[in-house]
Amino acid sequence: MERHGTEIHVNEDEARAGSTPHIVRYVLAISLILAIAALSLIWITGALHTSDAQDNQSIEQRAAA
Repeated sequence: MERHGTEIHVNEDEARAGSTPHIVRYVLAISLILAIAALSLIWITGALHTSDAQDNQSIEQRAAA
């Protein structure tokens, strides 16, 4: 903390009352990767369980409507 007349200047750690270890970046990155993996797994397993006959029927029904 520095004083210049009546002004008080503090650095970032003193203003926050602690340090910043940047762990939030790792938590956000890991959670983003897990969310992408989970959604991809849901999408891929859904695509594997859908047969081509069901796809063709739904396309034909939409075209007829």
